[in-house]
Amino acid sequence: MKTIKIKGMTCNHCVMAVTKTLKEIDGITNVKVDLQKAEATFDEARAVDMEVVKERIRKAGYDIA
Repeated sequence: MKTIKIKGMTCNHCVMAVTKTLKEIDGITNVKVDLQKAEATFDEARAVDMEVVKERIRKAGYDIA
């Protein structure tokens, strides 16, 4: 399981947006986004480039902590 810290999430809409963004990345499963901890955790069905993950999160409007 991988964890990534995310800055800029303020509400459940943010959680849903980040969850949707991560689920759309091929190879990522079991996405869980925690607003209180400001982080997302996920499993990799196969190797996923973390730079792709970070780029997608940034495009969704959030920053990587």
